[in-house]
Amino acid sequence: MNNYKISILFLIQKSKVNKQGKCPIRCRITFNEGRQEFATGLLINPNTWFSKLQLTKPPNEENNFVNAQLSLIKSKINQAFLYLQMKNDVFSVDDIYSQFKGVKTKKEFGIIEVYNMYNERIKKLVDIEIKLVTYKKYIESRNHLLGFVKWKFKSNDFKLKDLKFNFITDYEYYLKTEKNLQQSTLNKAIQRFRKVLQYAISQDYLDKDPFGIYKPLKVKKEVIYLSVLELSNLEKQNFSQIRLSNVQDLFIFCCYTGLAFNEMAHLEKQHIQIGFDGINWIKMKREKTQRLISIPILPKAQEIIEKYSTESHRIFLPISNQKFNSYLKEIADITGIEKKLTHHIARKTFASTVLLYNDVPMEIVSELLGHSNMTITQESYGKIVQKKVSEAIKTLSKKLK
Repeated sequence: MNNYKISILFLIQKSKVNKQGKCPIRCRITFNEGRQEFATGLLINPNTWFSKLQLTKPPNEENNFVNAQLSLIKSKINQAFLYLQMKNDVFSVDDIYSQFKGVKTKKEFGIIEVYNMYNERIKKLVDIEIKLVTYKKYIESRNHLLGFVKWKFKSNDFKLKDLKFNFITDYEYYLKTEKNLQQSTLNKAIQRFRKVLQYAISQDYLDKDPFGIYKPLKVKKEVIYLSVLELSNLEKQNFSQIRLSNVQDLFIFCCYTGLAFNEMAHLEKQHIQIGFDGINWIKMKREKTQRLISIPILPKAQEIIEKYSTESHRIFLPISNQKFNSYLKEIADITGIEKKLTHHIARKTFASTVLLYNDVPMEIVSELLGHSNMTITQESYGKIVQKKVSEAIKTLSKKLK
């Protein structure tokens, strides 16, 4: 229930005195920082009006009638306010006035209300178009937004129609200062909120996108990958422990295929098909984007497939991501690799050391990584290309001396 107080004030318009020396009485409703003013249709002598008492004196037939009508108007406004309190969590001064006048208005939605509707909608798409983890991220982001509305407006929701650009900037400030979110995490929460608003626009709940001039602060992360020497040393290393040897092979396999952890873990024989060029290709959907990826299997990756291939439909034995990365830490210590090894570095190594450093064009790298558009690839690996150009120019400079 909305706990904001309502203010009802009657005012006289002394600037509009008629020939009989009377002026109109207006009523002003103030609620939740909103104001609605309207004519009551009543006229009085301004000299008989007592503003503090909100009535006209002295008592006589005419004044008594005016006071009774003003009391009736105030009572009806309070009834409209009480009705809306019992019916909705969120309403405005315009809603109070419409209820007072008996005018039926179009259903107006709150931000949290629409967010809940959107989440219920995408919940049905889990394992069809999206993963459960994606749905859970939207639930988390919705909770962030609800926390902001309570923090900023002391309410459980906020009217969509009252949404302005400053709501977004205030929300961003809240996520930074109150929730202590990193910029990249914050950007994701804002991005999900924007998708919900786009849904609201498509359903005619919202007329205009308040994100019009909003630009998120970009986060530039350094791409960490294994150099040619580091990858070569890792390939040559012999491990006596089978668990480390297995993870070594799986990591190297991903360095030559660019598969994400889940794709590697769920790789099956049916995903390996002979291509038009007579060599084996990996053809499967990327779990993150659901895009079909086709990756030619390089000789090193083919060796590892043959090494682990059994009668099972799965290529590799199951292992958790947590254990995988834990064993990689041991491998890094043994091989002297100072970088924090994780499975994702294999994917970065495939894009940079294996592809870009061997002059594979950016658009092909983007296709092999299964990126939804090439801008993602360019933003992540543009500096790698620059470094490659720089090295080539240095080599050329030496030759021209």
